[in-house]
Amino acid sequence: QVQLVESGGGLVQAGGSLRLSCAVSGRTLSSSNTAWFRQAPGTEREFVATLIWSGNTVYADSVKGRFTINRDNAKNTVHLQMNSLKPEDTAVYYCASTRGGDVTKSDHYDYWGQGTQVTVSS
Repeated sequence: QVQLVESGGGLVQAGGSLRLSCAVSGRTLSSSNTAWFRQAPGTEREFVATLIWSGNTVYADSVKGRFTINRDNAKNTVHLQMNSLKPEDTAVYYCASTRGGDVTKSDHYDYWGQGTQVTVSS
């Protein structure tokens, strides 16, 4: 059974940094695509970044240059380093896994974590 467990959320001031982690079990990162999505109250879940099985990455325009997704193969964990945070980055952040499809579309992911809250104060 595939499980994803997020950690690392919290409260930070604008301009600050946070690192989210997603520990994956039941599926290796080298054979799957692992993404971060986020959802703010009253909005739809939106794509943030994906780490493709090959090591390539895809980012939403809103986070390019500020967020970095990478992985620790030994721990089968994906990290999202978030720098220069803005109040509009406030949301629940979800980790998700898929073996294929459009990596920017949430309905192409078959396993999800429980989410971790990120709050950026102005």
